[in-house]
Amino acid sequence: MIDRALPGSIALACGILLLAVAAAPAGAQPTPAATRYSAVSAAGDSVRAINAPATTFPSAAASASATRFSFISYGDTRGRFDGERLQEGHSLVVNAMLRTIASRATGPDPIRFVLSSGDAVVDGRSAAQWNASFVDVVGRLVTQGDVPVFPAVGNHDVAHTSVRTSPDRLRGLGHFFAAFQHFIPPEGSPFRLAGYPTYAVQYGNTFVLALDSNIADDSVQYDWVSGQLSRLDRTRFPHVVVSLHHPAYSSGPHGAAIVEPQAAAMRARYMPLFRRYHVELVLAGHEHFFEHWTERYRDQGGQARRLDEIVSGGGGAPPYGYRGEPDLRDYARAGGSDSVRVEHLIRPNLNAWENPFHFIVVHVDGARLRVEYVGVDAGADFQPYRSRTVDIEPASRP
Repeated sequence: MIDRALPGSIALACGILLLAVAAAPAGAQPTPAATRYSAVSAAGDSVRAINAPATTFPSAAASASATRFSFISYGDTRGRFDGERLQEGHSLVVNAMLRTIASRATGPDPIRFVLSSGDAVVDGRSAAQWNASFVDVVGRLVTQGDVPVFPAVGNHDVAHTSVRTSPDRLRGLGHFFAAFQHFIPPEGSPFRLAGYPTYAVQYGNTFVLALDSNIADDSVQYDWVSGQLSRLDRTRFPHVVVSLHHPAYSSGPHGAAIVEPQAAAMRARYMPLFRRYHVELVLAGHEHFFEHWTERYRDQGGQARRLDEIVSGGGGAPPYGYRGEPDLRDYARAGGSDSVRVEHLIRPNLNAWENPFHFIVVHVDGARLRVEYVGVDAGADFQPYRSRTVDIEPASRP
């Protein structure tokens, strides 16, 4: 049974979560509302940590000269038998990832890390689901692939709630932090928002922000992200990538004619912020298929730029099908002087069974980015671009 106790009784009676007010790290805006969560061992309810890779992930300074490498992005790994056995679809995806990592280890752009856009398990409040179904599967990427996994948090991970202090959300976050404790920057790091699953990763010439889109309307998170982007040295980091769960727009059962609160907040707050600071790529999940959107806009100097949103939710969860186009007329009008124009570059298939499990590889080569789609199992031959790759145009560069 899932414990729905209030936060105080959780800490005192059940020993599941400890809540403490934490000071914001250097560079963040301090707030008394920032809460630190940690999973505490309790009989049958502690989540095992995913082991750290054998090779230590380099610091930003140590990797500064890296301008040619790759990373993987995928999401939505939850399975129908979570808590009972290993995730089968997720295992197929991880097998394909490991083959890809191994085959490119000595190539010109080896894979250095993996991003996960959330929904690890069906119910993040259940330690049994993390332990029995998820930890050992994703752990193979680390132990066999020798790469770190940097996660964003999904709605299933925090019990579908956007209330930041909800007991169910706190319980799910405690399990999320316990599983990924070797990968998320620690509290006090200038690249971690205290008390939030919101942080930054730096490698080579690329800066990655992992956001909690479940609380996309939260002003503390927004201010921290805005501060990170406004202070970023774009000569050092010409590529800025955002990893999160909820896309700003999509064409599946969570999008099309539906505008979820998280998508509305993403459109109203974060996408204008991303345009202002010339973010190149937003990597999302939530919809269990693959689609690619492109925003073309003009910056304050009138220069034409591009922001790409890729939805990649093919990590093993039951596939979804295409439900129709979202109405983005108000969104484009709200862009005002940005002259926003949105193109649905790649649409998912109408039938769910035609949208295979997959992941993407993002290739970084100096000033250029290239996205590669990798289909899994029966979808190994799927080529959404009439090939498996597409270049992100240099017009989006600052």
